[in-house]
Amino acid sequence: MVPRWLYLGIVTVIRMTELRAEPLSVDEIQAAAADPAAGAVVVFIGAVRDHDHGRAVTALSYSAHPSAAAELYRVAEKVAASYSIVSLAVAHRTGDLRIGDFAVVAAVGAAHRDVAFQACHALIDDLKATVPIWKHQFFVDGTTEWVDGA
Repeated sequence: MVPRWLYLGIVTVIRMTELRAEPLSVDEIQAAAADPAAGAVVVFIGAVRDHDHGRAVTALSYSAHPSAAAELYRVAEKVAASYSIVSLAVAHRTGDLRIGDFAVVAAVGAAHRDVAFQACHALIDDLKATVPIWKHQFFVDGTTEWVDGA
């Protein structure tokens, strides 16, 4: 029996996994996930919001462990091996972000929408749970807080 990951061609399914300080482009991530076999491409955008647990947020800064890029790729491999998808692209910001900036953009393509939604949901949940990215929040009252998980 051929291993599922080999049969699916995970290397070609994973089109992009990236950590970067530059702003993220939804069009770039969506284009990376575009594929003629994808009847559905689900895009997730995580944006910096102006509040957290009832406190007004003014800005964020993301820091990543040196192993974060490899861990992000491992998460992508896990999703590609677990779902019948045809494409996956994901990028996460590092550095200083303002309210409204995109912190993470992910796109997953599949033949059918239900699989694309499930795989994108799993991708973001696993990224937040396992990729060593930390968020430093800055509040209106001048206090700050470090939060683990992206």
